[in-house]
Amino acid sequence: MLPLENVRILDFTHVPPGQFCAMMLGDMGAEVLRVEQPPKSSGPGGGDATISKFEALMGSAYGAFNRNKRSIMLNLRDEEARRILYRLVEGTDVVVEGFRPGVAERLGIDYQRLSNINPRIIYCSMSGYGQSGPYRDMPGHDINYVAIGGALHMFGDPPPVIPNFIADYAGASLHAVIGILLALIARDKTGKGQHVDIAYTDGVVSLITQFASAYFNTGDAAAVKSQQQMMFSNAGYGVYKTRDGKYISLGCVEPWFWQNLCQVLGREDFIPEFARWDKHEEIRSCFAETFLTKTREEWFDLLKGMNIPVGKVYGIDEVFTDPQVLHRQMLVELQDAKGRKEKKSTSGFP
Repeated sequence: MLPLENVRILDFTHVPPGQFCAMMLGDMGAEVLRVEQPPKSSGPGGGDATISKFEALMGSAYGAFNRNKRSIMLNLRDEEARRILYRLVEGTDVVVEGFRPGVAERLGIDYQRLSNINPRIIYCSMSGYGQSGPYRDMPGHDINYVAIGGALHMFGDPPPVIPNFIADYAGASLHAVIGILLALIARDKTGKGQHVDIAYTDGVVSLITQFASAYFNTGDAAAVKSQQQMMFSNAGYGVYKTRDGKYISLGCVEPWFWQNLCQVLGREDFIPEFARWDKHEEIRSCFAETFLTKTREEWFDLLKGMNIPVGKVYGIDEVFTDPQVLHRQMLVELQDAKGRKEKKSTSGFP
């Protein structure tokens, strides 16, 4: 039996982070009913517009994030559709919505309205800045949230554009799942539901706890960033190109791993230089030349049994052929309603 069997969820989300949250709950056994809005005409005069590559990618993500879900189409601006929804709410445990603050209230599906129908309802709102505060009504995306949350600054100067893993999925999706699970536990104790207010930006701020703590202890933001850069300047922590044009990653930030690496590379003379940060640029250049002498596979096979943190740098086309990923069942083959088989990455839950 899966842990969330018999838990019923209404999914109002319309962008991937919210869809991913509800998908994970479905992977844990919850019964997820996705509430779809009627489609809007995308072309002039009601005709179809040309589908871009981005839209095609989003369509693929839509299919991946909405597995384990059923769906119902309701125009929530229609009174009869809302009556249908309210009847569904009577037997629902969790609502997940990703509207901008104020939209759910205008549609008549806000927490206050639904909790009056079902006081046990757990209502999770996912928004960029949360349901309160001076930025509440601002639009945004991952890059804005990681910027304001202090994470983007840590990636370099000038700060680069990074993939949307931090705010969208770690900051929002995972924190929403945690909040919902905690609310379910609390309801078992109190018999009452609650409003779970998830802000993407709050999630980012929580993820920089290590660096925030160092700043509050020292009061010196420049020193914290310098220490961070010093750690990542370590020649034993980074990515190296190999003879076949691919890359290998190393994570030797502890002295014993550094010693093992230097011994395998035949550079025992570098072992005493572990804490000499002024030497690591020179050492990195030596390591770079050495790693060009073998292929990625040869280096991985050599280093993985030597108590050295090492990993092959994979492209997306390689991830799902890795024996560890396959052993952990992070790839499953599913069959859709039309009998077509599709491969999907999983949440990591059995």
